[in-house]
Amino acid sequence: MNIFNLEQKIDRIILHQEKLYRYFSGTSYLGMGMDSAFQEKVIEGFRRYGLNHGQSRGNNVRLAVYDEFEAFFADSAQSEAALVMSSGYLAGTAALRYLQTDAEIWIAPDTHPAIWPSDLTPDLKQSFEDWKSVCLKKSEQASPQKILILGNAVDPLYSQIHDYSWLNDIGTKHELSLLIDDSHAFGVIGNGLFGTYANLKKLPAKVLVSGSIGKGLGLPAGIILCEKSVKIKILQLPIYGGASPCPPGYLQAFIESQNIYMAQKEKLSTNCRIFSHLTSDLKAISGSADFPVVNYSDDSWVEKLEQSGFITSSFPYPTANDPQVNRIVISAFHLKEDLDLLAEKLIELSSAKI
Repeated sequence: MNIFNLEQKIDRIILHQEKLYRYFSGTSYLGMGMDSAFQEKVIEGFRRYGLNHGQSRGNNVRLAVYDEFEAFFADSAQSEAALVMSSGYLAGTAALRYLQTDAEIWIAPDTHPAIWPSDLTPDLKQSFEDWKSVCLKKSEQASPQKILILGNAVDPLYSQIHDYSWLNDIGTKHELSLLIDDSHAFGVIGNGLFGTYANLKKLPAKVLVSGSIGKGLGLPAGIILCEKSVKIKILQLPIYGGASPCPPGYLQAFIESQNIYMAQKEKLSTNCRIFSHLTSDLKAISGSADFPVVNYSDDSWVEKLEQSGFITSSFPYPTANDPQVNRIVISAFHLKEDLDLLAEKLIELSSAKI
């Protein structure tokens, strides 16, 4: 695996050491940063609000666009309230600080570090299904108690969309709180562009969703979705009042670009279906047409793909001493030509293994 230090923005095709590569990595699922119409909306927002807003939102001089964005996002996500912050990590940390009480904490194996308690880490080598079974067993054996469940909406490394409906069984006995990281769901799965909150709020639990909106949605910010009473309490935390928010121009651009976003989401869905169809007979890769990440296990393919002009995602996980996780990431910015050429190369590599 080579390291690509670039001196230009990442696009569907990048230039490195005088060679062109098709880019199939990263997290820009909707390709918003490459969309010229959206770029113009962001520039308009910068002209209106400036490049940055480097002061607390508790300051006596405030920009209304933050409240407008939160109201719009909350309504679209079917949440009572939303709270936008400068990053998904900060949003997750703030949500966790609100929730951490005397409850017992059960943390899913692929939970994002943003919502890890300081004194607790998940078993990174446990599968989600095994963890679920352990939770159900503990629920049966334990007396009624407060339980805080921490998890991800989706495992972006292995393209697994998680189902939490089994919490209905636990919630009949225990008092549940649920914090889900939607970083890789926003713009991709769930309720339109707005993630999984609309479905999760039906569970018998106090539900909070947090996460980055800098991946699928392309905004340098994080968000919390919750009840209004919860938002009021989070607003009182030092982690909120002591932090500057994200640049306001992006939020204005988001509100005014819903037609662009939905067009990009449709392109992504189409690309996922096309690539799934092109590679449906390949047993050497795994993935779902419902999520834009495809895994392959043969480490030698990383370099072979690079030699053929394709950059994919590859790094050891969960630690530097563990095996590599190799992924192909599909985006709305890919053309059918890109998908066809990559599928042809994968078929060639698969045939060579037989």
